[in-house]
Amino acid sequence: MKKLVLLMAVCLMATSAFAAAKTTAKKAKKEPAKPKIEFVVVESAEYDAGKQDPQLAPSLAAFLGGEAEVTALTYEQAQQDPKLANLDYSFLPLYLIKKTSDIRTKLEQQIAAGYVQENDDYLIFPHMTLSGVYREKEARPNTLEIFVMSQCPFGVMAENKIIEAQKEGKIPETATLELHYVVSYNPQTGFQSLHGSAEWEENIRQLLIAKYYPKKFWKYLEIRNKDYRSSRWDKAMEEAGINPKKIMKKFDTEGVELLKQEAAYATEMGANASPTFIWEGKEVLDFGGISKKAGFEFFNLNRRGAAAEQPASC
Repeated sequence: MKKLVLLMAVCLMATSAFAAAKTTAKKAKKEPAKPKIEFVVVESAEYDAGKQDPQLAPSLAAFLGGEAEVTALTYEQAQQDPKLANLDYSFLPLYLIKKTSDIRTKLEQQIAAGYVQENDDYLIFPHMTLSGVYREKEARPNTLEIFVMSQCPFGVMAENKIIEAQKEGKIPETATLELHYVVSYNPQTGFQSLHGSAEWEENIRQLLIAKYYPKKFWKYLEIRNKDYRSSRWDKAMEEAGINPKKIMKKFDTEGVELLKQEAAYATEMGANASPTFIWEGKEVLDFGGISKKAGFEFFNLNRRGAAAEQPASC
């Protein structure tokens, strides 16, 4: 009897499995294959930062309801194709999608807003990645530019890494470090910063300290960064040996002009995330990218040195 019950159970299980498989097969037949979306990604042959992000094309294709079919070309190879020869390759990688009426319709709003460009053959996505390479900019050997928002925790983290490395003598002797600020400026609306007016006001104070107290600048940041959103910046200045009155006397005049220059430079360099690292005027990098450069391993935020995911930027 037990054997009969067991046999019946096996038969029922087999029948159920067959029915499930049949249902799955029917569903598979009903679901149409996703259309192929043809990408061309023009990469840098010289810099790793200029290579494609392997997740970007598939994600964009999924958004458009298809599957990515990617052709990767170097800038030199792209110049051999008349349909690709006259595009703006100032920043690599450059992402292109072969234009169809369906894809264009789906991206109509983005095209109208200027985020996506087009020609007769392609939809063009300029400056799509945070990391990349400025192909045409003049090289600045051994220069590291760090673009930050003064009240962004990740920008502060980058500054603190530098302060720690300075104390331990880890900064390469041949390297020049420049700190810049991510901020926007409009003559009608004034300055705009992600963390509000307190942030761009702190930017101005730091610019003035860097100019008039350059030897005390990093000491100020070390103190200020312990509580970077505190309104008692004057106490941090005094502790660092800086006269707050001297700084504030120039705030509305010279300080404002200095920050306008920073806003223009951040726009020119495409720095809109904090921190953004630009190495030698060419490579745009994040924490992971800059920590792979010789002498800057201290930017690796994973203490064990494994290939862990790096934190996001502001």
